[in-house]
Amino acid sequence: MIPYVLASALFGIGVYGVVVRRNTVLMLAAVELMLAAVNLFFVTADVAPLHDRQTGHSGQAFVLFIIVVAAAEIGVGLALVLRLYRRRGSIDSDGIDQPSRRRSVPDAVVDDREMV
Repeated sequence: MIPYVLASALFGIGVYGVVVRRNTVLMLAAVELMLAAVNLFFVTADVAPLHDRQTGHSGQAFVLFIIVVAAAEIGVGLALVLRLYRRRGSIDSDGIDQPSRRRSVPDAVVDDREMV
């Protein structure tokens, strides 16, 4: 019973972190905390004794799948955060839905050096 309560508490802390935080890196950390809570729940449910039937260790298979998804999620998420920082100069998530200020860059940059 204690692992289920711990998994629920971790998931709740993760949800709180996603809802309250403005920093996108901390939001990704909160999502990872939620995935860890789900992993704990699946492993606990897998090793829990069942009265009527045998289990095929499906909880462990789900955990491996979640680990792969979490690795892909953190890679894509950090790439998006890096792109957000390069465009806006900040990683706060307040203005993500608003169009960014684009810097005007000329099509051809003229150099002071002579062309050889």
